[in-house]
Amino acid sequence: MSGLGDRVGAALRLPARRGGRVAVVLTLVLLAVVAGIGVGLSATVLADPVAAVVPPPPPVVPHPVLRPALDDGPAPTRAGVSAVLDPLITAGGLGTLSGRVLDPATGTVLWQRDPGAALVPGSTAKLLTASAALLALDHQERLHTTVMAGAEPGTVVLVGGGDPTLSAASPGTPTGYPGAARLDDLVDQVRAAARVPVRHVLVDVSRYTGDALAPGWVPTDVAAGYIAPVEPVMLDGGRADPSQDISARAAKPATAAAEELARRLGADPDTVSVGNASPGAAVLGEVSSPPVQDLVATALQRSDNVLAEALAREVARATGAPVSFAGAAEAVLAVLRRHSFDVSGATLVDGSGLSVDDAVPATLLTELLGAAAAPDRSNADKAGRSDADVARRQRTAALRPLLVGLPVAGGSGTLADRFHGPAGDAGRGWVRAKTGTLTGVNSLAGTVLDADGGMLVFALLSNGPNPVAARPRLDALAAELRSCGCH
Repeated sequence: MSGLGDRVGAALRLPARRGGRVAVVLTLVLLAVVAGIGVGLSATVLADPVAAVVPPPPPVVPHPVLRPALDDGPAPTRAGVSAVLDPLITAGGLGTLSGRVLDPATGTVLWQRDPGAALVPGSTAKLLTASAALLALDHQERLHTTVMAGAEPGTVVLVGGGDPTLSAASPGTPTGYPGAARLDDLVDQVRAAARVPVRHVLVDVSRYTGDALAPGWVPTDVAAGYIAPVEPVMLDGGRADPSQDISARAAKPATAAAEELARRLGADPDTVSVGNASPGAAVLGEVSSPPVQDLVATALQRSDNVLAEALAREVARATGAPVSFAGAAEAVLAVLRRHSFDVSGATLVDGSGLSVDDAVPATLLTELLGAAAAPDRSNADKAGRSDADVARRQRTAALRPLLVGLPVAGGSGTLADRFHGPAGDAGRGWVRAKTGTLTGVNSLAGTVLDADGGMLVFALLSNGPNPVAARPRLDALAAELRSCGCH
């Protein structure tokens, strides 16, 4: 240390015993000066070479508080929003654009540009899947991976329960997904429950039907690490390296998971095969995923394609639809339609937005986000509420966790490395939005607090330009909504 620290240290070092009484007095005076407190020196203290130590004051504990959006400030106007957005759009570079800005407190549309045009959304399509999951599933529901006794002694069956977050990470090692269950816990349960050594592992993938890859997916995306074939059991989303969001995926993730289970149980992984558990078979072990609302948040924060596909299939199961790509896509749209969202312009073939065959208009994205961000009026007078009012309040309560999962500009998830340039700087920390990026596809949909503390909802979908050129332009549009009051 230097400066004051050195001086305090020097004050505490007593000189030789010549005039010990003087040394004690000088030391106490120096300590009093450094500490900034008055000390009364009695004769007793001066005579005692051991000075009392005054304990430091307790540390100050900060209590950060998130301030709510204001609903009593000056309201933005259509003219004000147009004045800041239109010049940026006129400057070009965004190709075909579908955009919309909404005031969620009033439902007022403040700006729009061809909002009904259904464009390829990229991963902003995950907002549809996440919304349907929050509306159709119990928020605290968990997905279970089970090992059951096989028909033959020494055989066990790994039953896929739809949880792609089950982790092969060893104890004490972080998992790829927050709060994920661990394969080792399943192994310990099976070892304790099995009556004979395990020699053969089967894997039951009957929870899902149909193809493992969706229409419009590029098969090379599996090796590139963007997606795994969608199967009801896998380890770490099928990743070869669980610590990396983008890592090569297993070509047969369910089989790979069963082979790893076999290895850890001492069985031959080469004998793994697909098979079904018998009705009434004994359960030897079971582990569970994080709750649905946490899975939704993770899928949005990280734009995790595999997790989004798993959630879409759970929506299909909950609504009685086929648990396939087509069934899940139909189920997601059906749930949204049932909750009064206009899905007539949307086309889905998957749950993640990875397919180039998906098409979504900005109108639908802002309706979903607007419902999630609507003011909480639960304490308002309940007398005279219509059934429609009650349904809207229930819808907002169900969709609220959607906002938690949105990445923060310049801070988290897929927006961590964005909004750092001069054009987007004003939005850093204030914009929360889902990203979407494919070749020639760029989208951004989320919320922003404007300069007056009011919340705005926006959706911007651009098809055509290269993402490197389009991303900063989308960021600049969202940042402008933050920096203006738009009156």
